[in-house]
Amino acid sequence: MSAVSDRLPTFPWDKLEPYKKTAAEHPDGIVDLSVGTPVDPVPELIQKALIDAADSPGYPTVWGTPALRDAITGWVERRLGARGVTHRHVLPIVGSKELVAWLPTQLGLGPGDRVAYPRLAYPTYEVGARLARAEYEVYDDPTELDPRGLKLLWLNSPSNPTGKVLSKQELTRIVAWAREHGVLIFADECYLELGWEADPVSVLHPDVNGGSYDGIVAVHSLSKRSNLAGYRAAFLAGDPAVLGPLLEIRKHGGMMTSAPTQAAVVAALGDDEHVRVQRDRYAARRTALLRALETHGFRIEHSEASLYLWATRDESCWATVAHLADLGILVAPGDFYGEAGARHVRVAFTATDARVEAAVRRLA
Repeated sequence: MSAVSDRLPTFPWDKLEPYKKTAAEHPDGIVDLSVGTPVDPVPELIQKALIDAADSPGYPTVWGTPALRDAITGWVERRLGARGVTHRHVLPIVGSKELVAWLPTQLGLGPGDRVAYPRLAYPTYEVGARLARAEYEVYDDPTELDPRGLKLLWLNSPSNPTGKVLSKQELTRIVAWAREHGVLIFADECYLELGWEADPVSVLHPDVNGGSYDGIVAVHSLSKRSNLAGYRAAFLAGDPAVLGPLLEIRKHGGMMTSAPTQAAVVAALGDDEHVRVQRDRYAARRTALLRALETHGFRIEHSEASLYLWATRDESCWATVAHLADLGILVAPGDFYGEAGARHVRVAFTATDARVEAAVRRLA
């Protein structure tokens, strides 16, 4: 066991504990804007679907029910503009973090293979490479990477942590380059429905991929858009030549979404109204926090999409974390996401309206 755990970095969130303790000592309690976990209720139609499917004594299938696959293919075409998506083009997964962490291993990568991801990125991309004993590296522009031995290229638009969005032109250029060099793209698009100052585009859009899904897979999650982080519900869509073998591997590993969760996902993907309602909640919280942070002396960079504000006071991120903790506000230090984030913090706007209002008052 130690041989596996020794491959991994220190779990970053443990470093925040002293600052969390400080923030919790505020007379009005902590305002936790660090992790970015949903706090609003699961929409009633989704809860009802889960309850109605609660009597599910048999094993669910890894590929999901036909109704689930229909829901995914329908959503991908309706929401992302994809065309010609069949059941072979989709695969349910047990939350997107599980997929990110174990994908290099499931792809058969190992020593000598390379995995690349953005310079500022979700730390689990690195963890996945480490678990597989593959090499890993960061990029600013993936087309400047050496393609030799590059087996997996992670894209993340909208970005966690920065909220930066890759334009349709940028995505088209990157997809063309990857195909030219035989590099597999996995595009983490979990925040795609949360664009504020930009309209994020999927790699599955025909304007990006030319109508072909060869060599590309998109990752989508219901955690944020439907408040389903507790359900562990996500899916892949893209190249059947990639998803087919992954399905077989995941069958052997028993990596299946529970039957009630599958029913809940069908309901969630079939309804756009609850997503609109949740977007409106987040938009109001974003506006309030952005103004308060700027008034307090922060500069907000990127942040045109996702659930975060990428903020800086041009000082060490840990000095900023300490300063805000003294105000009872907990945020994530930017260096959790790479050395390039050493002077930024990530501020989530996933707290309740009341807690966001409390943060705004303290920043004033």
